[in-house]
Amino acid sequence: MKKIVITGSSGRIGRALYWQLSQEYRVKGVDISASSSTNIINDIRDYESLPRIFEGADTIFHSAALHAPHVDLFSEKEFYDINVNATEKICKAAIECGVSHIVFTSTTALYGYANQEKDKAAWVNEQTIPKPKTIYHKTKLEAENVLKNYSSENLSINVIRMSRCFPEPAQTMAVYRLHRGVDYRDVAKAHILASQLRKKKDFDIYIVSGTTPFLKSDCVQLLEDPETIIRERYPQIAREFDLRGWKFPGSIDRVYDSTYCQKTLGWQPEKGPLDVFKQFDDKDFEVLPPS
Repeated sequence: MKKIVITGSSGRIGRALYWQLSQEYRVKGVDISASSSTNIINDIRDYESLPRIFEGADTIFHSAALHAPHVDLFSEKEFYDINVNATEKICKAAIECGVSHIVFTSTTALYGYANQEKDKAAWVNEQTIPKPKTIYHKTKLEAENVLKNYSSENLSINVIRMSRCFPEPAQTMAVYRLHRGVDYRDVAKAHILASQLRKKKDFDIYIVSGTTPFLKSDCVQLLEDPETIIRERYPQIAREFDLRGWKFPGSIDRVYDSTYCQKTLGWQPEKGPLDVFKQFDDKDFEVLPPS
């Protein structure tokens, strides 16, 4: 049975990966915080401990990081130590142990200012050049660059730039699933599919976001009048909003296009916008009450 290591296994994506992988693989969850999906309490900044953890592993899912909510709580140095320097240590230890694949959890947030068009919604895909805004964005992008430098025919590395997948008010989450959101379980599934795609490229990047019904030609109207476009492109959403008396957003500023991921990995999100309404009606704690 193959050995898999997950860093950040107590986090949102780490837990989802652990649950999806543990029935088929020998999974070791590594985190500084204890949880049911963490076998090893360890700080990824401690290089000396990493080869011992990675020994015999086939794949490392590297999801440990500081995130956007940590920006005001941690220094820039801590962001670089955890998000960038520790990523390089993981690469070095992976090579030392003969690990063949790393799948890295990144974020669409690193596009930053690239999401801000003046007169239309931004259409973002893997060719869009990131323009980071915060230390979080900067360090995730720098970590990607570190990984690219370490990728080789012996160490294949894939980067998953995931869109929003944390609990939010129901009406916000439902609309985000149309253009900049995704279910965390679908994010984990994309990671796993990326780990199974071997040797086509030493390094590749995938945007993982819900399938959008919008077209590039909708971008001006999405910024100015999204309700009309939503009613046209996804009338089921509009009916749910009307039945519940929920307001539509006044503007949509970006669309994340996951076409490349879907074509290359064969990935399809299983949880779409309509699933948000069911989760809300079932009182699923993943979906917050409308704001």
